Formats: sequence, C-alpha cells, structure tokens
Amino acid sequence: MAAADASQEKNSGLEARKALAEKVYAALAKAIPEPKAELKYSSVYELLTAVMLSAQATDKSVNAVTGELFRLAPTPAKMLELGEERVRDIVKTVGLANTKAKHIIEAAEILVSEFNGEVPETMEELVRLPGVGEKTAKVVLNVGFGKGVIAVDTHILRVAHRLGLSSAKTPSGVSKDLEAITPEKYIRNAHHYLLLHGRYTCKAQRPLCGSCPLAALCRYSEKK
Repeated sequence: MAAADASQEKNSGLEARKALAEKVYAALAKAIPEPKAELKYSSVYELLTAVMLSAQATDKSVNAVTGELFRLAPTPAKMLELGEERVRDIVKTVGLANTKAKHIIEAAEILVSEFNGEVPETMEELVRLPGVGEKTAKVVLNVGFGKGVIAVDTHILRVAHRLGLSSAKTPSGVSKDLEAITPEKYIRNAHHYLLLHGRYTCKAQRPLCGSCPLAALCRYSEKK
C-alpha cells in the first residue's frame, strides 16, 4: 500500500511540474519571442567549436576570437591544416586556451577520419570527441540539429531550482527532469528560454525579481 501511495505521489508531483512548466514556457515565449544562441557561427561544425570554446568562458570572449578562427578554418579539414599552435594563438584570450586548442584539433582529426568531416548527430558519437561532454553535445543536438534535448549550464540549473522545475543536484539530472516535463511545442527553444532568462533576469546575484515575467510562479521570488 505504501509503495502505491508513493507512486501516486510521484505521479502527482510530475503532473504538477508539467503544469508549472507549461506556464513558465508560455510566459518566457511571450517575454523572449525570438530566443537564439548568442555565440556566432554559420555551420554545425562552427557551432560545435564555439561551444567547446565557451566552457568556463563568456560568449562575448568566444565571439571575439571565432571570427578569425572560422575565416581561416570553417571545416575540420581546414582546422587540421591550421594546426594546434596557430589555433592556440588565435584563441589565447579565451580561458583554458591551451587545452581547448588541443581538443579542437583532436576532435577535427576524428571528424575527418571517422565522419567524413561531418558533425555526427548522436549523443554517443559526439561525446567521443575530445572536449565534448553531455552539455556541449546537447547544445549541438538541439541548436544544430533541432533535437528535443535540453543542455543545462549554471544559469539553467539555477532557474530550474528556483522555479521548482527540478530538485536534481547535477546538470545531467536537471536536464533529464526538464526534458520529461517540457511540452513538445517548447522543447526546441527551451534551452535558450531558460538560459537567457537566467543570464539577464534570474541572475545569481541580485536577480531582477521586480520585473520578472515569472515572479508569480517562482518559489524564490516568494521568499524574497
């Protein structure tokens, strides 16, 4: 009997979070009518490379170097021709530049040798690339290929916790929770809705609760 009650409570909680998610995305879709990546790119390969560079760095700092990088090396083959030393020199102002340059070249080698220079469309294949973890892979799958997955960074983790959309402690856990409750019509843009909201409104320090479109739905706002 206890197991049945626990299952019923779990299902009830899931339905409540689905209903909350519907309201959250509806409000964000109205507040952010054209959500889009702030990283600059013109192909899936450039997106992959830009996201690899963005780890522990700002989009602004990445955009400052990718103009030259992508002009010289818009494909994995061209990136290999450019070489690790030249890549490192171009991206030196981005955090962890040495490691990222190494990973960019190693990833390009695999893309050329195993995928005919194309970026693969599965999680399993993407995370085989050096410097590509679950978050980077999901950004590429969602933004580059239109897959219904949600990459979770620190902004999205914070927003999901404050709104009560997930209580999971890890980005992977929050991602799983969000994917389970996000309505199909919002799944394509969910990552950017939550990311942009966290970046500009639901900030870690001094969130703009007074002008937040989600204030009426937010647990954090109620506590302030």
